[in-house]
Parts: sequence; structure tokens; C-alpha cells
Amino acid sequence: MNTAKKKLTSEQRKQLLNLLEVRFEKNMNRHKGLEWNKVLARLESDATKMWSLHTMEETGGEPDVIGYDKKTGEYIFCDCSLESPTGRRSICYDGEALDARKEHKPQDNAIDMASNMGVEILTEEEYRELQKLGKFDTKTSSWVKTPAAIRKLGGALFCDRRYDHVFVYHNGAQSYYAARGFRGLIRV
Repeated sequence: MNTAKKKLTSEQRKQLLNLLEVRFEKNMNRHKGLEWNKVLARLESDATKMWSLHTMEETGGEPDVIGYDKKTGEYIFCDCSLESPTGRRSICYDGEALDARKEHKPQDNAIDMASNMGVEILTEEEYRELQKLGKFDTKTSSWVKTPAAIRKLGGALFCDRRYDHVFVYHNGAQSYYAARGFRGLIRV
């Protein structure tokens, strides 16, 4: 990761922190018992993770705190946009899938985009936990981390919410759709 390029200006930092604070205060149901000033202290101590959160925001993810890890003292941020982030759609699952496409290649892939952003793609379990905090992906879907055994056979997993239920599906990893992207998670 080229850290020199991944720094925010003081104005970008200020705008991001203001936006994150407003979202934090507006959605206390996502992080009951947590205090913004403690989250802020962690954020201000890590410029690289601030850049990652900025990138999540810039691509339509609307990141917010969804948890706290008592063992590590880290706050867990996740994309909380109602639908899969608009700036991360129409992508296949990973670089291998992208390379395998002979024509009509998408612009990018979920795994490499997440890595370049400094975030993790959600696992199926993390996706299901997120869905306990709201109704996400009712019109879109999101790639989730796929077990190696499934990926080895050419498949990849994605999830969505329909009929007030969370579904997990499979597709060829090289497939891509205008309504499918991915959600990121980062620990600060």
C-alpha cells in the first residue's frame, strides 16, 4: 500500500470526521453504549485508516461504527448504505475471475478493490450480523468472502435481503451485475 498517496488533507479529515460524527449520533442503534469521543480518539491516531474510511465514503458506502472489540480495543466500521455502494458495483469477485473473462470485462473486482481501499470484504457471518442493524440490500446484492473450496471450483458467494430474510447465493466468480457490489469492514 503506497501510504504517501493515501493521506487526507486537513480539510478532507475535518469533513470526514464531521460526517462520521453526524452519522454516529443519528444511528445509535448500531452501536449502543459507545461514545463518539472515544471513537474519535482512535480515528485521529491512524491516518491510513482515515483514508480508508474516506474511500469507503467516496464510493457510496456510508461507513458507520457497528461494534467494538473488547479484546483489541478496536472500533468496527462497516458500509451501512441501504444498498450496495454505488461506486463498487458491476464488478466480478476477484482478479483471477477478471483475468478469466475473455470479453466484456468489468472495470475491477471486489477483492482487489477492497485491498486497495484497505478494508476487508464481509464474510457471510458479518453480513448477517449487519442485517440485524437494518434492512440492507433490498434491491441490490453484495459479494461476500468465499470459502477457498468454492472459489477453487470457480464459484463465489453473494448475499442480499429479500422477503425480510437474508439469502446467500452462488454465481460464477467472473459474473458481474449492475446491482452487485461489495461491503467493506475496517477495524480502527
